[in-house]
Amino acid sequence: MEMNKKLWEILVPAEWNWGCKIPIDHHRNWDDKVREIAEGLTILKTARGHWVSKRNNRFIEKMIPVRIMCTEKEINEIADFTAGHYGQQAVMFYKISDEVIIKEYK
Repeated sequence: MEMNKKLWEILVPAEWNWGCKIPIDHHRNWDDKVREIAEGLTILKTARGHWVSKRNNRFIEKMIPVRIMCTEKEINEIADFTAGHYGQQAVMFYKISDEVIIKEYK
């Protein structure tokens, strides 16, 4: 296992900016790409986010927190893909931990 992998969380929109729910197939395509990049992900329950853009537009939207064990280069690739896939002006992601332990058993 690569030693420079960390645990990250990224916020994925649950709805389009105009308020319609994003189809599950669209999310599954995102999941597939993230698995291709990072080999796995953990999808958490939806939360409500509030933020103001640089253009002073206020957004209130449902977000899906997703945890991913990957390198900083990989999370940046995932963020770039997320922005395009969901048509986002901004993507929030943050490091949860520098240390990730996966203890395997037979």
